Amino acid sequence: MGLFTNLYQVIVDLIQSIYNIFWADLVTVPLPGGGELGLSLMVLILLPAAVFFAIRTRFMSIRLLPEMARLSVEKNQNSEKGAISGFQTLIVSTATRVGMGNMAGVVAAVSVGGAGAVFWMWLMAILGAAMAYVEATLAQMYKEKDPLYGGYRGGPAQYIHAFFTKGKTKRYHLIAVLFAISGLICWGGISQVIGNSVSEAFYNAFHIPTIVSTSVLVVLAAIVVLRKNATVKVLDILVPIMAVIYFVASIVIIVMNLDLVPGVFARIFQEAFGLRQVVGGGFGAVLMNGVKRGLFSNEAGSGSAPCAAAAADVDHPAKAGLFQALGVLIDTVVICTCTAMIMLLAPADLLEGLGGMTLLQTAMNHHFGFVGVVFIAITLWLFCFSTFLGILFYARPNLAYLFGDSWKAQTIYKIFALVMLFIGGLATYTFVWQLGDIGIALMTVFNMMAIIPMSGQAIKCLEDYCALRKKYKKDEK
Repeated sequence: MGLFTNLYQVIVDLIQSIYNIFWADLVTVPLPGGGELGLSLMVLILLPAAVFFAIRTRFMSIRLLPEMARLSVEKNQNSEKGAISGFQTLIVSTATRVGMGNMAGVVAAVSVGGAGAVFWMWLMAILGAAMAYVEATLAQMYKEKDPLYGGYRGGPAQYIHAFFTKGKTKRYHLIAVLFAISGLICWGGISQVIGNSVSEAFYNAFHIPTIVSTSVLVVLAAIVVLRKNATVKVLDILVPIMAVIYFVASIVIIVMNLDLVPGVFARIFQEAFGLRQVVGGGFGAVLMNGVKRGLFSNEAGSGSAPCAAAAADVDHPAKAGLFQALGVLIDTVVICTCTAMIMLLAPADLLEGLGGMTLLQTAMNHHFGFVGVVFIAITLWLFCFSTFLGILFYARPNLAYLFGDSWKAQTIYKIFALVMLFIGGLATYTFVWQLGDIGIALMTVFNMMAIIPMSGQAIKCLEDYCALRKKYKKDEK
């Protein structure tokens, strides 16, 4: 027993050490007032990359926003059996982006970094959207037929393989294999976090035993994911409903507190750039919490969403990229802002000293009474459920890259994810959460090794698409 305990501790310590390499502050920059700006390796990778892609695409997230909106209502013309539309891939990726991070993560960012963190979240969405465009377009350009589920599949494993093998006939490439394994590790860890978040929220709201709420979640998830193509159909219904309900509830809160809204926006901008934060040494917390939340909530650069983008049956690869860029903006500018407004429109003294979901539920209790607490619990359940379905969709092409066209491999991983979902609902294992964070960090590193040098292909694709649209509009007149 003692040997097992020692081995367990060695593993936990090793995971913690690897986690710190990616997520702990690697560089600290002193600031006026005695504070400091901590930069982790992941921020040092993602932030410059986001700026690089935003400049290379000429800030397409702003410039092409009307075109993204137009595409979201464009009728799908695909006829490929089993294929899904570009809008459906937007739904799948939004399902994973619009998850518990939009609630608990934003709460953490604002409670630590203040209202000013919201501004930096917005900025990261504008920059990150360009990064999401590049990786999604590359996934679409290197997609392949999917004999298992029908339609198409692909993602970073496929375009990383193409980039490093340079057209040579090879079954595997090490970097692509490592990306696929990292993704499967990451999504397994996320499954446990989902189970834990749901069981905790339902226990707080209804005092339902964790074994009951977790069992219901796992059974419903199993019914969906163990069927061949039920995932996309369920998400088509679930994601728009949950996003709209959460958005409408936030708008109601804003209308109820309309006289406070100008003051809240003033706080956001004042604290984002305010002299008080710089002199007081708090500017680092404001900046970095906003930057981290903006980058990691929308998943741009991690290589997750391209696994959905590759499945789109669109008539131009750039369309898939534009859909994913829009998904980043929906996630951060709309949904994350909703969460921030719920908190910032509640009395500050009421929320003082609170954190996590307790803070958000207290704010909702102020706005709507106990109904608000229940609303957050149910919304979190829907967000988490959709996230779980989405990550298993992401797993498909990575399993196919590692094990070929194998239903056995696909099913075994689904069962593994369901087991992790169940375990997470009953107990909290921090090291497994950290293992998931390590997985997404490794995914990002391997993904960047390909999308930065391959970005020229995506840029040319965007230029070609814009030229075609310009010609089409001219011919229409």
